[in-house]
Amino acid sequence: MLNIDEIRNQFPSLSLKDNNGNQIIYLDGPGGTQVPNMVIEGISNYYKKCNANTHGEFNTSKETDILMDSLREKASIFLGAENKKCISLGHNMTTLNFSLARGLSKLFKKGDEVIITDLDHEANRGPWKTLIEKGIKIIKINILENGVLDYDDFKNKINDNTVMIAMGMSSNAIGTVNDFTKIKKIIENKDILFLLDAVHYAPHFPIDVKKIGCDILLCSAYKFYGPHIGVLYCKLNLLDKLETDRLIVQDQKAPYRIETGTLNHAACHGVEKAIDFIASLGSGNSYRDKINEAYRKLGKHENKLASYLYNSLSSIKNIEVIGPDFSNLRSPTVSFVHKNKSANEICKLLGKKNICAWDGHFYAIKAIQKLGLEEHGGVTRLGVSVYNNKEEIENTIKVISQI
Repeated sequence: MLNIDEIRNQFPSLSLKDNNGNQIIYLDGPGGTQVPNMVIEGISNYYKKCNANTHGEFNTSKETDILMDSLREKASIFLGAENKKCISLGHNMTTLNFSLARGLSKLFKKGDEVIITDLDHEANRGPWKTLIEKGIKIIKINILENGVLDYDDFKNKINDNTVMIAMGMSSNAIGTVNDFTKIKKIIENKDILFLLDAVHYAPHFPIDVKKIGCDILLCSAYKFYGPHIGVLYCKLNLLDKLETDRLIVQDQKAPYRIETGTLNHAACHGVEKAIDFIASLGSGNSYRDKINEAYRKLGKHENKLASYLYNSLSSIKNIEVIGPDFSNLRSPTVSFVHKNKSANEICKLLGKKNICAWDGHFYAIKAIQKLGLEEHGGVTRLGVSVYNNKEEIENTIKVISQI
């Protein structure tokens, strides 16, 4: 079991209080988690001890090279990648995905089809819709009323013209975990690229890209206790085939081929420390074993709190909880609508009680529209992270029940 009190002590922001001495309840994790001391200290120590650009012949530059290399190595273990050459870094997931779309547009031809879903964040829809101007068709997968993808629609739309499927692993808006393994089995022996958006999945579940069999996977470190850095996995030798936007002076080989300009080295070191933080929650003989064990523990903790939140809110008059229940695999994100108040009004009321929650569509606007929730101003979203405890959830339920 996790020692939640011990974990909470590692997050300085959790000790913040309002002017009346009341603590803040952070249930805004799906929009970005709080950051532990080891990440903050890692970023600070980088600036104190080795702040320099890469590939120089002096110590601080050489130290930066070592740190960047170490991040790629740990990120490759974190994602189950073949090696560190598969790990590229960027300002955020969206920027990396736009770069991928431009690169892949030169490989795809007119009449090819790229499949996206209506459940996804726009960061995994918008970049691919730019391919329409190249004559590439964008095929969209419907979602059902319970917030789950229509897998029959998927089967019917995959054909000989399909060149890529871009789908999310979990919905950042309503918590649905998609059955990406089912889709991989359908395309097992087909020449179709398989891209996964793991931004909302990576904070809650372990990832093994080799086991999944995806060609490309993207995630964002600020969703799993780190700074704002996007992380890209490309299957070995795939990135070298893409004509990415890059300078002629840039290293032309993977993983650097898609990276533009000087990276934020301090933040990158913070990403390594975020992965170290997750690994510190587990145990085992190897770094990968520690990560897997950490996810088993934090997943159990988060699921217990989120399912309690889901069931409690479902029993409150005037509240409708959106998305599938916790009888199947689901992320610890609980979204709801109030019969008489907009999502923004609810968040304002929660904010007055020091409860951090989000309202709106969270850039998954198509899903919110398809579920008929736009007229409510979207949904109110609460997300459970590893540092949340039962007292916070109980207090939140009490406040919502009094609205």
